Amino acid sequence: IGPDLVALGLASSLARPGGNVTGLTFETGPAMAAKRLQMLKRAVPAVRRIAFIRPSPIAGQPMWPAQTAEAARELGLVLSAVVVDGPDDLDAAFAAILRNRPDAIWCSDSPVNIGNRARIIAFAARERLPSLFGLRQFAESGGLMSYATNLAETERRAAAYVDKILKGAKPGELAIELPTRFEFVINLKTAAALGIKIPQELLLLADDVIR
Repeated sequence: IGPDLVALGLASSLARPGGNVTGLTFETGPAMAAKRLQMLKRAVPAVRRIAFIRPSPIAGQPMWPAQTAEAARELGLVLSAVVVDGPDDLDAAFAAILRNRPDAIWCSDSPVNIGNRARIIAFAARERLPSLFGLRQFAESGGLMSYATNLAETERRAAAYVDKILKGAKPGELAIELPTRFEFVINLKTAAALGIKIPQELLLLADDVIR
């Protein structure tokens, strides 16, 4: 289970990965990023400038996929990237965010960000910045909202791959599956602390509301 294996160069295609790697991806590409931005804009309509905490892009890839950039433009959002490749980068990243003073922060699901989510969430709370995340663990830890693949469901589906491979199937011939179930989580405690009133229609869309 991981990010886009084709984009990482570990698979030839989703349908026929080739080589010795297959499985399930928890990303749906720029479409998921666009959906997250839409959710944030609906929750906090005044948001315009967003700082995105992310790792360095893979060599040859742009900082922003075209679809993500287009979604931001349509929503009237201005994105700025703050690169964090390790825990030691966080203090400099926070300083850069404060210099530019965005209206909200958006955080990628990189291993560094996941492992340091308490620091990132504490920073957002201290600076009173609405925060957008992928995995629900961020919202459970105090982030404002998260929207991502349902990892529990993905892990259950991964068992079928293990079963097939142990019975002799070749990984390179097993298609990589895209996620089919997603989770939208809103932390109302955090919203209240920030003075944000989440629209009722958005609360009805949430799979989980933390009160």
